[in-house]
Amino acid sequence: MKNKLVMNGPVVLVRGAGEQASGVGWVLAKAGFRVVMTEVAKPLMVRWPVCFGTAVSEGRWQVEGVPSSRLEDPQRCEAVWQAGEIPVLVDPSLKSLSVLNPVVLVDAIMAKRNLGTSRSMALKTFGLGPGFRAGIDVDVVVETNRGHHLGRLIYDGAAQPNTGVPGEIGGFSRERVIYSPKAGIFRAKRAIGDQVLVGECLGEIDDGVRLEEVLSFCTGVLRGLLRTDTPVAEHVKIGDVDPRGHVEYCWTITEKARALGGAVLLGILEGGSLTVCVPKKRLEGRD
Repeated sequence: MKNKLVMNGPVVLVRGAGEQASGVGWVLAKAGFRVVMTEVAKPLMVRWPVCFGTAVSEGRWQVEGVPSSRLEDPQRCEAVWQAGEIPVLVDPSLKSLSVLNPVVLVDAIMAKRNLGTSRSMALKTFGLGPGFRAGIDVDVVVETNRGHHLGRLIYDGAAQPNTGVPGEIGGFSRERVIYSPKAGIFRAKRAIGDQVLVGECLGEIDDGVRLEEVLSFCTGVLRGLLRTDTPVAEHVKIGDVDPRGHVEYCWTITEKARALGGAVLLGILEGGSLTVCVPKKRLEGRD
């Protein structure tokens, strides 16, 4: 039986609990930080099996062996950390900030703009991707664009601007990402992990007037899909087809999310300004 995750280090607040944010939270929790994540009441998560934000609707959720629990009271975070779990709060406006008093704050909402994060919120602040200026909005910006500079720590300036073009995977870019053709209620017709072909129906949008099918533009494994009966606006990401075809990728953190988590961890530890408190009992029996 594996030992329970030990989280006795400094408090790190991660804004957002979607795919990339969950990669960051997972890495920092494994490193021993007391991670707490915040979300909106009804998050839109295409790759929800690997998102700690799924705990908002499910109450509890686990991503690659790291469990999380939805909390209503931020005062209970300490008990959740001691149980080896990540607390997830529905608190998009950070009303609990003074209670949590984080040493580090990571804005991983991936909104392509700053939704209220400031350098005064923690001793060290990070912003993932476009929308932040290092030294003004946050202390450090982390590059999120796939390619040579993915995960680069930026201490002056901003990340590369949003191109609006999904990163290339297996030779496919725009084709692999599915967007809602109109606003309405999305109803899934396939499930994450299914092998799909070009032209296959993945779901439908009901706007109250007529149904419109959502088709796949790529052959591969359905790596992400919104849950059925989810309300969506027009041109919202609702699905993700991976042309590489590996079903196991559906249930694990991506290389991009891991890279971002590692980059934030490096940024926290760089220069020795922050350290993780590792209990002595964790070292017992080791050479």
